[in-house]
Amino acid sequence: MLISGGSGFIGSHLTERLLARGDQVTVVDNLSTGGRANLPQFHERLRFIEADLKDALGAFGKGERFEEIYHLAAAVGVKLVIADPIKSIETNIEQTSAILRFATVRSADGGPVPTLIASSSEVYGKSAKNPFNEDDDVVYGPTTFTRWSYACTKAVDEYLALAYRARHALPVVVARFFNTVGPRQVGEYGMVVPRFVEAALADKPIDVYGDGTQSRCFCDVRDVAGVLPTLLATPPCYGRIFNLGSDRAMTIRELADLVIRTLGSSSQIRLVPYSQAYIAGFEDLLQRRPDLARVRQAVGFEAKIPIEQTIRDMAAWMKNGNGV
Repeated sequence: MLISGGSGFIGSHLTERLLARGDQVTVVDNLSTGGRANLPQFHERLRFIEADLKDALGAFGKGERFEEIYHLAAAVGVKLVIADPIKSIETNIEQTSAILRFATVRSADGGPVPTLIASSSEVYGKSAKNPFNEDDDVVYGPTTFTRWSYACTKAVDEYLALAYRARHALPVVVARFFNTVGPRQVGEYGMVVPRFVEAALADKPIDVYGDGTQSRCFCDVRDVAGVLPTLLATPPCYGRIFNLGSDRAMTIRELADLVIRTLGSSSQIRLVPYSQAYIAGFEDLLQRRPDLARVRQAVGFEAKIPIEQTIRDMAAWMKNGNGV
């Protein structure tokens, strides 16, 4: 098994899952946002390669074969995308293109390898539809707003994946993640739940951007990582896109209140204008809720871990000296 970005937040949980079921796992990660400490330091079935993905793929010998490929490497987080849009755009598109080319000829018999491409709910842009269905139209802001560049790169990744399916019969699955959260996620790149948990543990003000009425659906990373191998092992899923997350919606203000209650914190909520948190003219979505009918029908997926448990587990991880 090959996992790009396998020492990252979602990737490390997936790596654990695959090792637990007895797989040989190769992780390629440049550690730009992931952490080597997220993976076992020594494991007889784990090979870790610290490198940019394109370089690692080019260095593999002709005899290097894989049963499955999971492409999770990407530039992540709104703050990172706004701070360095060139790197974010090139990383997301070029790496996906490279791994799809690689996947067409790297199975045991020299044919295509079942490949999962990680996408994002950002692909839907600022559509007002509720909930989002995989076949809905997408709506983006103007190209002069860097904020929408990430959404466009993930859309191009999906176009590429489906084109490889059509042209090369690549067994590919696209998973659109909706606000995946949990242990090993850090707030450095703008992720909301770890920011809130870190502040609550320190009894510091919790900064809610905007007016806090925007709503999201949060899904535990362990639920997400657990279903990815199932999607890739189900041939009727090939060539299809799946929303993946929870459909329990809450406002960001409600999330902040929940974090405070769950952790018994004395933190106060502080509203911060988007122009101060990001840049002038920043646009956010009022809601982002997935239609999960397709993934439920395909593999019976249901998010099982409640957000309250996720908050407690994230806090425990941070108290052990991680993520802060």
